[in-house]
Amino acid sequence: DIGSLYFILSLWAGLVGTGFSVLIRLELSAPGSVLGDYQLYNLIVTTHGLIMIFFLVMPMMMGGFGNWLVPMMLSLPDMGFPRLNNVSFWVLPISMALLFCSAFSEGGFGGGWTLYPPLSSIMGHSGPAMDFLILSLHIGGASSIMASINFYSTWGNMRAGCHQFYRVPLFCTSIGVTSFLLILAMPVLAGALTMLLTDRNFNTS
Repeated sequence: DIGSLYFILSLWAGLVGTGFSVLIRLELSAPGSVLGDYQLYNLIVTTHGLIMIFFLVMPMMMGGFGNWLVPMMLSLPDMGFPRLNNVSFWVLPISMALLFCSAFSEGGFGGGWTLYPPLSSIMGHSGPAMDFLILSLHIGGASSIMASINFYSTWGNMRAGCHQFYRVPLFCTSIGVTSFLLILAMPVLAGALTMLLTDRNFNTS
């Protein structure tokens, strides 16, 4: 099911992120530059952070464990919106592909996973790498919003008759609360990314 697909994607992303982590430790293991390129090191740090957060932790904890355990714990046959669930997974590989497009275009983005200006501005990185990264996080955020709407609706509206709120397992409540927080937070991230995109390409301020 979708939970298993989330686990496969997040485990693969975890292996890639761990490879970047090994390169970070290799660079820091000796004085001077082991990799020979400080921009490459910054790119590795940036990509490692984004992969671990958006493609390991969030898909595994919410998508994987959530899809496996929430319907089972609430005595349901499936999530509330199975097709929304499907879409929320299948846009994640697209988001990850855009992240790798960013890493391989004109030296990649080496401004840290927080993406702060001025490094993420057009002066800091003038090539398309940052724009690919913005699109990647936009799509990843859309995936999180869709999955969160699904989890929150399932937790809030589809409990079996024996499951009053005080009898719902704590895991399901934690998924519901996390989904609510993601629904609040992800549009803010999307707004900030959109403003950064227009600052870079349309000379807004």
